[in-house]
Amino acid sequence: TANAPIFGIDRDGKVSEWNRKTAEITGFSKSEAMGKSLVNTFIHTYHRDSVSDVLTRALFGDESSNYELPLFTKAGEQRDI
Repeated sequence: TANAPIFGIDRDGKVSEWNRKTAEITGFSKSEAMGKSLVNTFIHTYHRDSVSDVLTRALFGDESSNYELPLFTKAGEQRDI
């Protein structure tokens, strides 16, 4: 069991992994998150372009280090992970 939030997306940007810590931080269970668009569902519109850019580059092997991902919680709060 990881003590860090871990999530994954497929090539379409849909959530394919959502661990217990991510669920704890966001308030969204794994079953609620799976298959949803990470950017369109869990990222505020203000940050969507930059997050999309980082994720697209990562899918093509261009890693970005130390990027804080601004996820929304179920309560509507922003959490940077």
